[in-house]
Amino acid sequence: MKTYNKLILVILILASVVFNSCQEDYLDELPTEDVSIDSATATTNNLFLVINGIHRSLYIRYGSQGRSGIGALMLQNEALGDDYVMTANANNWFINTYKWLDHTNANDSDNLFPYRTYYRIIRNANIVINGADQAVGPIPDKNAAVGQALVYRAWAHFQIVQLYGKRYVPGTNNSQLGVPIRLTTESEPLARATVEEVYAQINKDLDAGIVALEEYSRPNKSHLDKSVAQGLKARVALVQGNYAVAAEFAEIARAGYTLMSANDYFNNFSDFTSEEWMWGSTIQEDQTDFFGNYGAFISRNYSSSNIRGNPKAINSTLYNTIPATDVRKSLFDPTGLHPTLPPGIEISSRHSLKPYTSQKFIAVSTGDSRMDVPYMRVSEMYLIEAEAKARLNDASAVNVLFDYAIVRDPSYTLSTNTGTALVDEVLLQRRWELWGEGFRFYDLKRMNLPLNRNGANHIASLAVIFDVPVGDNRWQFLIPQDALDANPLLVQNPL
Repeated sequence: MKTYNKLILVILILASVVFNSCQEDYLDELPTEDVSIDSATATTNNLFLVINGIHRSLYIRYGSQGRSGIGALMLQNEALGDDYVMTANANNWFINTYKWLDHTNANDSDNLFPYRTYYRIIRNANIVINGADQAVGPIPDKNAAVGQALVYRAWAHFQIVQLYGKRYVPGTNNSQLGVPIRLTTESEPLARATVEEVYAQINKDLDAGIVALEEYSRPNKSHLDKSVAQGLKARVALVQGNYAVAAEFAEIARAGYTLMSANDYFNNFSDFTSEEWMWGSTIQEDQTDFFGNYGAFISRNYSSSNIRGNPKAINSTLYNTIPATDVRKSLFDPTGLHPTLPPGIEISSRHSLKPYTSQKFIAVSTGDSRMDVPYMRVSEMYLIEAEAKARLNDASAVNVLFDYAIVRDPSYTLSTNTGTALVDEVLLQRRWELWGEGFRFYDLKRMNLPLNRNGANHIASLAVIFDVPVGDNRWQFLIPQDALDANPLLVQNPL
């Protein structure tokens, strides 16, 4: 990876905007171009500089406005699925992703974007993990920094192997090619590890991170704590088919959090202080990226050319499966006129009105695209636990599902489904709940389901691709050509 072979810590530029004056003084004393890894790991305060820089890196722009951090990668995953509908070209952002063109072109910058972004996070996490022993400062602070770095490294490897590697197949040796495992800041060429090896390292890092974060109390939900690490452990176990582990960690992770009530649910996907949010990014006014923010692409009200011309819609067939008594139905408007938006939330006369458009995500205003970006909510933990227990034929699965679903729909009754029917019920709830939050492509791939956009409101001229069968090579992103050029040990995925 030729872009990572310098000791310059570009990520530290980002830390200048966060947290306290002593960190700002540190940056004043050590200009970024002079910061070495030894300096960055000299004290526990400096370790937190790197960690805070990683937090900030989740929502900064990497080049063009369509590549603004993890929110943009979440949008990529949604655009590749079946539940997220583009209603027009507008200014064309994510349209080629929607058509399955970007990730199948090794020279495409949007194919490179996730690869480069996640490995950047991994490299900066490795600075903390490998340099913490020399840092001067309290042991609890060192543990907190290392714990978060371990969780970031695990999460980034997990995200990237799901994109560029073949799917994890439970019950097999998973010797298919995954991605390189990077455990140091060095840029030496590394071959692609097997999918099994990547997941082994992910779990090793998560387990160590959970231990290191045992006593850590985070200042806000942009930081990682033990519950987030446990939630990620549940996610990983679900992909691996380790359903007992998934259920156990999902239940542990959600302890202490509360589901949003039906009264609080509408217009509550923009604030990470919500009782249901476990992890997210908040964007301060002086840190906004305007047309590059997550809210500039997925909110209903911001006045960007993308939102005005291409309001995002839910798959109409999926919408029709949501009961009328379920609060999640209110997050989408089949007329597109949005008469139920709360007072003070405006849509300008320039906004296109399209059927089934989302009103789940609301930006600060038509002139301010900021909204907090959701990476993990407690509802996901209920859904993981219910799905995992249903797959294990655990009778308590219906109780977990009931405890969750009754909060969304007061008319919901205890399910009488069992086996596959119960799993399908949970998965439908998952689609209703997590729409727009970056899960759908991953879910289709982990369950070995085909892409099927037929019979809904996808527009043929926009979507182009309506069917992709299971086992198709297009379920793997191509390894970016830049990475292949820099690393002779890499092997390209089949076209």
